Amino acid sequence: MKPRMRSVWCWLVVSLLSLAGAPSGWACATCFGRSDSALAEGMNMGILFLLGVILTVLAALGGFFIYLARRAAAIRAAVSESHPSV
Repeated sequence: MKPRMRSVWCWLVVSLLSLAGAPSGWACATCFGRSDSALAEGMNMGILFLLGVILTVLAALGGFFIYLARRAAAIRAAVSESHPSV
């Protein structure tokens, strides 16, 4: 193994062991039990914001498909009026 690669693996192992040994590194403030902290409130607001973004995108996508369906129905009605045999 190259010396540089050995040092990278050494730092990786040391980092993982230090995180595994510290209870504060196991969880955020919400999961660790301090649900009244500013970090927990900010995380909740972030979750709500992202949920709002997802719902907005889904609503826009649904509205677009409703628009396409109405337009197709209008074109189909216009064609059937001009050509009754179709």
